[in-house]
Amino acid sequence: MDLGKLATGRLGKVPPALVEPMFRLAERIPAVRRRLDREYDETIAALRPAETPGRQPLTRLPARGLPSDKILATLTDEAAAERSGWEEGFASGAVYHGGADHIDLVDRAYVIHSQANPLHADLWPSTIRYEAEVVAMTAELLGARRTDDEVVGTVTSGGTESIILAMKAYRDRSGRKDAAIVAPTTAHVGFDKAAHLLGMRLVKVPVGADFKADVRAMAAAVDRKTVVVAGSAPGFPHGVLDPIAELSEMARSRHVGFHADACLGGFVLPFAAELGRHIPAFDFSLPGVTSMSADPHKYGYAPKGTSVVLYRGRELRRHQYFTAGDWPGGLYYSPTLSGSRPGGLSAAAWAALASMGKEGYLEATARILEAADRIKEGIGTIDGLEILGDPLWVIAFRSKDADVFRLLEAMTRRGWRLNGLHHPPAIHLAVTLRHAAEGVVERFLSDLGEALDEVRHAPPGETDSVPVYGMAATFPVRGVVNDLLERYVDTLYEA
Repeated sequence: MDLGKLATGRLGKVPPALVEPMFRLAERIPAVRRRLDREYDETIAALRPAETPGRQPLTRLPARGLPSDKILATLTDEAAAERSGWEEGFASGAVYHGGADHIDLVDRAYVIHSQANPLHADLWPSTIRYEAEVVAMTAELLGARRTDDEVVGTVTSGGTESIILAMKAYRDRSGRKDAAIVAPTTAHVGFDKAAHLLGMRLVKVPVGADFKADVRAMAAAVDRKTVVVAGSAPGFPHGVLDPIAELSEMARSRHVGFHADACLGGFVLPFAAELGRHIPAFDFSLPGVTSMSADPHKYGYAPKGTSVVLYRGRELRRHQYFTAGDWPGGLYYSPTLSGSRPGGLSAAAWAALASMGKEGYLEATARILEAADRIKEGIGTIDGLEILGDPLWVIAFRSKDADVFRLLEAMTRRGWRLNGLHHPPAIHLAVTLRHAAEGVVERFLSDLGEALDEVRHAPPGETDSVPVYGMAATFPVRGVVNDLLERYVDTLYEA
């Protein structure tokens, strides 16, 4: 890709502070703009989502409604075509349980309450009760009984919304228009989105060599504008647990809120600790933790679209709400970003937690950790690969002598859907119950070894995701990477 050559060539010799403005000036030249557009298009063409052979897209309403059997056949065929990618354990994360009986249960729970909307608690009081019970069960799991304070919360649509709402609560409680968040660079991108949407300043603090948040550096970043400090349990990129106890106590000593993001770990770490793994305290048992996020739709095995945000006390939670007492349409309240919400998801999340129970979660966690242990051990035996940090079940690794993004692409050609990371370039696998199935760990390690050998001996050349990941890791103009991502999203909505 010529953009990559430009990044390591001419632009690589320009002082970093001048690169972005120089590039933005240059792209106003018509010839440069046309060349950029061509290269964007060539890159995006390789990333365009696959289409179902023989299926004609609907780009306008049919003159007459399609027959139910034809609609259901289309949905069934496309789901079947996509099924093997996750069912056979080829995906990182994505589907966390995947068992047929469990899927059938949550699907049926959704169907039973498909017309329900928790916004209308008078019509569907059961769905709001399901949400309240999901919150209570999650809170109990995350230390509510190990503190004298009341732990409360709400159900949200996902971890990102949970983070946004928590940041809104801290901003609004402070009353500051210049409120700031302090978080490690490894914190979930939901904090970036929260800062962007809420007009807050996000101060990103580099992590240590172990990929954990640096407590001293985080403390140094806190100032009078800081309303909340954040840490991860664990972080998405490297699966490493930040020192939540030290971070939260530092925040408490400065009279600042602390948010523990346990979207990944909320339904794993408590059970891992009970299974005898060393899990440092990370929840409401720590007096400095004032809010948390945890995702039932990950390792809680609920369907996608359910997360929980928790607070130490009702006063902080109330700053999350939106109310309007003078609207001509009547009295209005909304506890989350959404107004109407799918009651079917609330019911299905409740069904997932109720069906798993403590015993089910302990068994699932044991299987995941055992599979992760075997994967880590296997990666350690492959010459040239290195695991980053000390992860428990979300495993990031890099190559000492091969292009890691070419390795990612070689694994993609073998059917795997793994996550590419930056800073440093690496790959990660979030181990799920799908990987605990017979033969999956062995297949992964075998494919990884073969892919690494292929990359080492293959002639140079760019394919598929390599240009995007490679450019994002090395290109000095952040705006160009963002331009490319925006164009990619455009293609996702082309019928």
